[in-house]
Amino acid sequence: MFDRFFAALSHRVANMAGQPPAFVLALTIVLVWLLTGPLFDYSDTWQLVINTGTTIITFLMVFLIQNAQNRDGSAIQAKLDELIRALETARNDFIGIEHLTEAELERIKAVLERECGDDAMHHRAIERLLQRR
Repeated sequence: MFDRFFAALSHRVANMAGQPPAFVLALTIVLVWLLTGPLFDYSDTWQLVINTGTTIITFLMVFLIQNAQNRDGSAIQAKLDELIRALETARNDFIGIEHLTEAELERIKAVLERECGDDAMHHRAIERLLQRR
């Protein structure tokens, strides 16, 4: 039950945090804080308010956004795995490679790039693709 609540909360917060009104709100808070500096004589308490507020918000947002990104990444991986599984010509060996180390993934990437040909061929293919637009 808590997992579903946390997932829904993190998804909503991550979506809201990426919207222009969230940026405007954050900017407004900083501007109000700046404008109140002379009123509070730029005291240590005045500085502590923004430092504490931003630290707490950042700390909480890291967990919420990371949760949303983890779920999105897992969903994309599951969709890609299903596409690989469904296509007869696809190599099922690629299912689950997200669990490999960075070095192992780099080796696979290098092999795939060699199989696909040289850079000049890739550049020509990309140029043809761009000319179609």
